[in-house]
Amino acid sequence: MTKDQIDAIFDRAREWPERYREDAARFLLAIDPDRAGVYELSEEEARDIDAALAEVERGEVASDEEVQAFFAQFRR
Repeated sequence: MTKDQIDAIFDRAREWPERYREDAARFLLAIDPDRAGVYELSEEEARDIDAALAEVERGEVASDEEVQAFFAQFRR
């Protein structure tokens, strides 16, 4: 991909809805070789993780059978 093609994509991306621009920026930062290995959670991601950990602490987890049934639908 040429620099002109990349510039054209960035120009279009500037007009995207904010949510998509934020996703694109996070993705680009995640693959930036100068920042390799560093990922910064968004506030929403941190809240989702906290909520999931709280569910686990309360014992609100899927059974082995439920997990197997879920993945089985993709193996058909």
